[in-house]
Amino acid sequence: MNKRTIAATSEWYKFNHLFKRLEIPAKTMLLREGEISKNAYLVEKGCLRTWFNNDGIDITTQFFFEGEGVSSIESFRTNGPSLYSIESIEPSIIQCISKKDFEFVLDSSPNIKMEMENHLFNRFVHCQKLLLSHIKDSPQERYIQILQQRPDIIKRIPQHYIASYLGITKVHLSRIKSKLVRKGA
Repeated sequence: MNKRTIAATSEWYKFNHLFKRLEIPAKTMLLREGEISKNAYLVEKGCLRTWFNNDGIDITTQFFFEGEGVSSIESFRTNGPSLYSIESIEPSIIQCISKKDFEFVLDSSPNIKMEMENHLFNRFVHCQKLLLSHIKDSPQERYIQILQQRPDIIKRIPQHYIASYLGITKVHLSRIKSKLVRKGA
């Protein structure tokens, strides 16, 4: 469910009335770890992150920007507790759709259902790559990948969230950045 998909598919416009537009401040919790996900969100403006608590430490797992959709898909589908929280990083404008309405859309439109299957597959591939990167790449290599592939993260996300995403401390991130500057990277 992203802006490109919605813009490219006139069928989405048939269901605009099912979305609720919300303006939320930074640090708004849309879903808490352990709760059951009842909504999916499309970021119109701003940034959301997913994260979980690991013995008192926030571990950021993903960032979502304009045109990207997010929910705790496992919880959304199974009615089980969410494995992570969803929170706004910046003041944001989001489109919210309930699980019931989302299922109605999928049942009503085979084209949108196929788009969602493709979206979920692409998200799965992204998560697989992220998992493998956390296993095989150093934090510095992961930071360089972000610089090259997602400079928007570096420009918009506070350093403590980037450090959390890389699985390191803010001090370690600062050392990596200093080292790269010295190397001219």
